[in-house]
Amino acid sequence: MTGPIDVADRVRQAAPTALVAIPGTGSDADYAARAFGPAAAALGVELIGSEPSSDLVDGHLRVLDRAVATHGRIIVGGVSIGAAIAVRWALGNDDGGCAGVWAALPAWSGSPEHAIATASARITADGIERDGLDAAIADLHRTSPPWLAQELDRSWRALHPGLVPQLRQAADFYSPTPGDIAMLDVPLVVTAAVDDPIHPIEIGRAWAAAAPRSALVEVTLAQWGARPALLGDSCAREWSRLTEIAH
Repeated sequence: MTGPIDVADRVRQAAPTALVAIPGTGSDADYAARAFGPAAAALGVELIGSEPSSDLVDGHLRVLDRAVATHGRIIVGGVSIGAAIAVRWALGNDDGGCAGVWAALPAWSGSPEHAIATASARITADGIERDGLDAAIADLHRTSPPWLAQELDRSWRALHPGLVPQLRQAADFYSPTPGDIAMLDVPLVVTAAVDDPIHPIEIGRAWAAAAPRSALVEVTLAQWGARPALLGDSCAREWSRLTEIAH
């Protein structure tokens, strides 16, 4: 005869009923929904897009806490800093409420001091404060692939005037390290681009190598740009495989 199953064990055995999607720096819930929404629909779970707030990191963490309080068990996915916030939350969630992490395009580990992504965020924030949003967007169109410039044009205008403090908060974020990720007790799937200097492929590979249960999907910027849902679909496929193996 087996002993009683505690609440945490029952939660861990339950299937997730929601996917919380956290956008990257300068992006918003609209993009997160397009990146992860088709995967959520295919799994039959509710998609919750986390909208950036004035307190960027804590705001996303509160969305995750509310989601798990409502749904019991969730998958958490994110892009860039959203991926790092997702991992941080999962590492602190020890009651079985997290069913897995989908980390798309992680940008740095540990200190943000030398990360290209944080330098880019600070330069953008400085430019908006100095020259205004329209000038920063014009520069964006001159220096970025057309699909990326068009997407950030939309999200920057939607987030402004809160965009600058969000960029600065993101640039100060201490991201999980491979040592931290080694303590992750849920499946981690990383989707990373092999040719993206802002989100170096080496970071994605290191995160996947560190996690006890993980998968890595490597894509290109062109593939990602042509189909945002590639990020979520890739994670969903490998997460399903990992969870099947675990059972």
